[in-house]
Amino acid sequence: MESLNPHKVSNRFQLTKIITSKIATVYFYNKNILVVEVNEGVNLSYASAASLLFKGLLVLKNRPWVYISHRVNSYSVVPTDYEYLHKIKTLKALSIVLPSGTDPSTTAIEQIFCRKPFKLFNNGLEEAMIWADKMLKDEVDDLKNERNSLLL
Repeated sequence: MESLNPHKVSNRFQLTKIITSKIATVYFYNKNILVVEVNEGVNLSYASAASLLFKGLLVLKNRPWVYISHRVNSYSVVPTDYEYLHKIKTLKALSIVLPSGTDPSTTAIEQIFCRKPFKLFNNGLEEAMIWADKMLKDEVDDLKNERNSLLL
């Protein structure tokens, strides 16, 4: 592994795996927070990212996870392809981290097509990771509450 902490985040987030492909690098933190950095000039679509998505799902198994798009490069997205992500039951939320000074209006269209919890962060990768961790903890709490209500 290149660096144990390539994003210089707190020790609360442990890098467990990195997958690199022609279109992106995916960093797995705490086993189920994915920080995805798409390469410069890529047209990100379900078709172009399918093999990378399947590799990631094999690593994740059935664990709930959160996708963080760390937009360090310029690339295009097919927003209508969010419909495919909606079908992945283990995906609990998505966020986008934009570099400071970037116009956030470009992500407004993506947000319209996303039916999962979605949040935008300006230059705050660690802030996005904290939010992701909370989304995963809320999911676990919801499952516990659901199970307890079935026992009553």
